Amino acid sequence: MRQSRQMKKLERIMDKCDSYEDWKEAAQSHDDISGQKRWREVDQTSQYDYSQIRLRLDRLRSLRARHDNQGLLFTLNEGIHGNMGGMGRSSLYRRAKFGTKHLIEQYIDEIDDCLRYLADLDEDLISAQDKMDFFYRANICFGRSALMLSGGGVLGFYHLGVVKVLLEQGLLPRVISGSSAGSLVAGVLGTHSDSELEQFYDPANVHFEAEREASVFSRMFFGSNPQIDIGDLEQIIARLIPDMTFQEAYEKTGRQISITVAPAEPHQRSRLLNAITSPNVYIRSAVMASCAVPGVFPPVMLMAKNLHGEAQPYLPTRKWVDGSIADDLPAKRLSRLYSTNHYIVSMVNPIATPFLQNNRERSRTSAALGALGMGVGREILNFYRGIAQKQGDNWPRFNMLINGVHALMDQEYSGDINIVPSFRWYNPGKLLSHLSEKELVTLMQGGENSTFPNVESIRICTKISRTMEEILHRFEYGDLRPADSEYHRPRSSRRRPTATRADREALRETASQRASAGEALEAKPKKPVKSRAKKTSDSASKAGKATARTRTKATKKTASAKPAAKPKAAAKKKPAAANAKKKTPARTQVAKKTQPVKAAAKKAAKSKSAIRKAPAKKKAAKESPSELQGELW
Repeated sequence: MRQSRQMKKLERIMDKCDSYEDWKEAAQSHDDISGQKRWREVDQTSQYDYSQIRLRLDRLRSLRARHDNQGLLFTLNEGIHGNMGGMGRSSLYRRAKFGTKHLIEQYIDEIDDCLRYLADLDEDLISAQDKMDFFYRANICFGRSALMLSGGGVLGFYHLGVVKVLLEQGLLPRVISGSSAGSLVAGVLGTHSDSELEQFYDPANVHFEAEREASVFSRMFFGSNPQIDIGDLEQIIARLIPDMTFQEAYEKTGRQISITVAPAEPHQRSRLLNAITSPNVYIRSAVMASCAVPGVFPPVMLMAKNLHGEAQPYLPTRKWVDGSIADDLPAKRLSRLYSTNHYIVSMVNPIATPFLQNNRERSRTSAALGALGMGVGREILNFYRGIAQKQGDNWPRFNMLINGVHALMDQEYSGDINIVPSFRWYNPGKLLSHLSEKELVTLMQGGENSTFPNVESIRICTKISRTMEEILHRFEYGDLRPADSEYHRPRSSRRRPTATRADREALRETASQRASAGEALEAKPKKPVKSRAKKTSDSASKAGKATARTRTKATKKTASAKPAAKPKAAAKKKPAAANAKKKTPARTQVAKKTQPVKAAAKKAAKSKSAIRKAPAKKKAAKESPSELQGELW
C-alpha cells in the first residue's frame, strides 16, 4: 500500500513537471519503487533475442580492442539495422518509465563508438573510398527518422510543445511533414533557424503570440460577419511564416519539410509538396491550402515563384483543400523521397486519438476491438462509396462527402513512436472555436508533458542514424573530406540531401584551411640534403684517390724490385716521377690514364653505329644511287 501511494504521488508529479530534468528524476524514482530498474538490468526476456544481442556486443568489443579493423567493418556490415533481434519492439520501451534494457542501450552505444572509431581511422589502415562506400551504404540500410505532425484544428498548438522538447534535447529530425494544423508548425520549423526558434519559444514571446492568436480566433468565430473571413487565417500564416519557397527554406535551415494538400475535385490524387517535388512553390500558399477545411474555408490555388522572381499560379486549373483528408501521415511518400523508415508521430486528430495507445499498456481485448471497429467502418464506407460513385452525377455532394469520409477512415494513423495527448475525446465542435490565451498555452504545455515519456526511446532508437548523418556530413563538407582525386561518390549517395548555404560555406572554409596548411608546410625551412649527383661525385673522387695511392705503391715496389744493372735508367725515371707528383695530383693522374680507354670506347661505339646504319644505307643506295653518292662525297 505504501509503495502504491508513493508511485501514484510520483505519477502526479510527472504529469505536472515543467522540465524534462524534473520528469526524469521522478521517473527514475518510480522505477526504483516499482522494480522496473531491476527489469532493465536483467538481459533475459521473451520480447527480444537477448542472446544474439549479447553475442554481437561481445564480438564488437573484442574486434575493436584487438584493432581488427577489417573484421569490425565486416561485422558491422552483417547487421546494422534498427530492429536487430527484435530490439526495436515498442513494448520494450513502455515497460519502464525511463529507458529500456541495459543490454540494448549498451549495444547501441557500442555501435555508435565503432562507427566513430572507423571514421577517424588513418587512411593507411582503411582508405577513404572504403569508408565512404560503407557509410553511404549503411545509411541507406539503417534509414532515417521523420517527424509527422497530424491535423487537428486548434489542437495544432499541441505540436508546438512536442517540437520544443525535441529541439531542446537535440532530437528534432531533419525530415518533417505536416498536414492541416500540422502544416503550420512544419512551415514555422522549415523557415526558422535554431537560434530563431529559441527566440520563438521564449516564454514572453509565447504568451504574446497566444494572446494574438486568441484575439484572431475570437474575431473569426464570434464576429458580426456570419461568413468566415479567410483574411484572418492569412494574417496568422503571414505573421508566422516568411515569404519563402520550399527550396529557399531548405537552403536556409537544412530541414526537409513536406506539406500535404488534397484535391478539391474528384478523380485527383493528393500532393506532397516539398523542395524535391515542388521547389518553387511558396510555403505560405501550401500551408493555406492544407488548412482549408472543406465547408469552412474555400479551396486555395497554389502560388509559385517564376524565373523573374514573380508569383504566378501553380497548376492554375486545380484547387486544393485540407491535406489531412487524404493523407494525414504520408509515411510511404517520405520513405520514397528521403529513405525514412522510422516515424515519430504527434497525433491530435480527434478521429484517431481514441484508438491510439500511448505509453500505457493497452489490453489485448481493447486493441482487438479497436482494430475490428476500424475494419468494419472501412468496409461499410467502401460499400456506400461504390453506390455513390455509380450515382455520382445525380448525387455530387453526397459522392464528395462519402469520398472524404472514406479517405479519413482508410488511413494509417500511427507510427513507430506515437505522442498522443492525455485527453482521448475532444469535442469536434471546439476544433475551430474560440480559445483563450490560457487554453492555448495549456495545449502547448500538454504537448511537452506528453513528449517527456518518449524522449529516451527517441534518443535510443535514433542514435545510430544521427551518428551516421554527422559522419557523412564530415565526409562531405568537413574535416574528413578527402581530395577530389582520391575518391568517387558511391552510387548509394544519390539519395543524400543536397548542399545548403551553410554546407557550402563549411566546404569553402575547409578548402581554405587545407590550402593555408599546405602553404605553411611549404614555407617551413628544410634541412640541407646532399643531392645524389654530389654524393656520387664525392664517392668517385674518394675512389680515385684510393686507386692513385695503390698505384703509386705498386710503382715503388716494382722500382725497388728491378736489378741494379741499370742504375742510370732508374735514376732517370725517379726525377720524372717526382716531377709528376709535384705537378699533378693523383686525381689528374687517374684522369689521364683513363683518357685512352674512353677514347677507345667512343671509337667502338661509332663503329657499331656505322655497322647498324650500313644496311639502311645499302637499301637507300638501291632506291636512290644519287643520294648514296652524296653521302659518300
